[in-house]
Amino acid sequence: MAYQTPITIKTVIDKIRKRHYVLPSIQREFVWDTNQIETLFDSLMRDYPISTFLFWRVEKERIKDFQFYEFLRDYHEKERRHNRKADLGSDEDVIALLDGQQRMTSLYVALAGTYAKKAPYYSWDSPNGFPTKRLYLNLLRPSESLEREFDFRFLTEDEVKDISSLDNEQREGAQPCFWFDCQKILQITDLSKVSMFLMKSGLMDTSKYSEKQSEFAINTLNEFFNVVHQKGTISYYLEEGEELDKVLQIFIRINSGGTRLSYSDLLLSIATAQWQERDAREVIHDFVDKINQIGTGFAFNKDIVLKACLVLSDFDVKFMVDNFTKENMTVIERDWDKISRVVRTAVELIAKFGYNRNNLRATNAIIPIAYFILKNGFESTILHASDRELDRRAIKEWLARSLLKGVFGGQPDSLYPKMRDLVNHNLGKFPLAEIIDYYKGRRKSITFSEDDINGLLDHQYGHIQTFSSLSLLYPGLNHNFHYHQDHIHPKSFFKKTYLKKLGFEDEKIQAFQERFNSLANLQLMQETTNREKSDTSFKEWLETNYPSSTERAAYLKQNHIDPDVSHEFSDFVEFSDRRKEALRREFISILNVTESESS
Repeated sequence: MAYQTPITIKTVIDKIRKRHYVLPSIQREFVWDTNQIETLFDSLMRDYPISTFLFWRVEKERIKDFQFYEFLRDYHEKERRHNRKADLGSDEDVIALLDGQQRMTSLYVALAGTYAKKAPYYSWDSPNGFPTKRLYLNLLRPSESLEREFDFRFLTEDEVKDISSLDNEQREGAQPCFWFDCQKILQITDLSKVSMFLMKSGLMDTSKYSEKQSEFAINTLNEFFNVVHQKGTISYYLEEGEELDKVLQIFIRINSGGTRLSYSDLLLSIATAQWQERDAREVIHDFVDKINQIGTGFAFNKDIVLKACLVLSDFDVKFMVDNFTKENMTVIERDWDKISRVVRTAVELIAKFGYNRNNLRATNAIIPIAYFILKNGFESTILHASDRELDRRAIKEWLARSLLKGVFGGQPDSLYPKMRDLVNHNLGKFPLAEIIDYYKGRRKSITFSEDDINGLLDHQYGHIQTFSSLSLLYPGLNHNFHYHQDHIHPKSFFKKTYLKKLGFEDEKIQAFQERFNSLANLQLMQETTNREKSDTSFKEWLETNYPSSTERAAYLKQNHIDPDVSHEFSDFVEFSDRRKEALRREFISILNVTESESS
């Protein structure tokens, strides 16, 4: 492995475009955000070192022996996060990047592509939630940030404000901006074209800009040209050995010493290198994308899938290189269809329970469920078969208890071996009672005390744990329907202006607003019924939808509402306090809180 003559960024971009530079399958995905890319370019402009790269030359005769991927150009957090497989010929050698992928992909995205990340306050499914941005450089002034000298920013077209388009009156007092599209620097191939651009853009015109601004623009664009076209910015070592084991060891040595590469990235890299019949990287990424589309959507990642592979294969569950031996990889690849099938079934089951990306506090909670399904051979029956109803109820209660107690927080690896033991010693049923009994008094206990119940009663509308609390209160729901968290007394009634209009005093208004979002005013309601209920007063809705006293009594009992309490909105405080006590009693009953646990 020898140190090579540094090359320019322009050379790198050209090589990537021609697929002379590619990524080996052992590389992880691109994870840098826009702030990191902007800082990288500021460092380049200030002549700061950006560390060396490590290249691996693969001779043309050996290209077909390995799997390579193209560099990501247009990053989209939702739709384009995965690198495409490179379709390479065998007429010339290629260079695979072993170290420096984040930096090199950042250069490519910034100078040849786009970056789209979910904007704050937009939903994941919003068509406007992922604005496309390009990298721009302000040629009129330095950055206002204390950490940067040059003002690089990823902006949408609408955010770009070219000060030259403003008249003198508009420009006066405004922050000077001329946003140069950084991708244009590749088209400026010599210094004369730099001057031409500055002249045509009016940046040398001191009637439009101050002498200081013009001087800054000239110096900045010239330096940017030098950084991209003239300076040997990319320093690298070249490895020419072609034994995969050696290359893998180099990769592990580089990436496992710090925090730059997670063990899950490393394990996926090793799996990809060792699977024989399939491409582990493609298979697992595709599987993650598919299970995230189940129900109303989840946020699983490859870490969960890799951990599931270890747990479901009865291997040591720790994320260690030693646990991803060639022998273990052979077993996981052989059993992949079965593993992926039961994991998918587990996700489908919790989606039926009403869980999704917004209320599943610990995504790794699906792993023990998948293990139970696998060991009992229930993948074809657990979702719908009537004789599995008790198992579904037990799994639902275990999941709610586990999420509410936070047992999957911290380091949950100690859970999996014992869960495997409990499942294997109680085949034929989900061992809820045995799990509760084993962990009672231990750190990962899912037993509840009255203090815990007080915490459940304090949960508010929209809190990530509120759904789990409600699911305990509604064990017999028909999970063929979708259920929403619903305010029993409508949320819209609690606006301060409306309460004042009703003539309520400030003290009463405060009492209403302190209670309306609490668990005592929440129920789980079928999606279509919830839409129909809308902003109708509770008393009116109840009498309309349950006209007979028998029907009303059944509804009130199912929703833990005292039949003797007033349904009038003006009596909401009493309604809330009475229901809170009813829920407390129900939790004590459901969770089997004993006197000793209460004390």
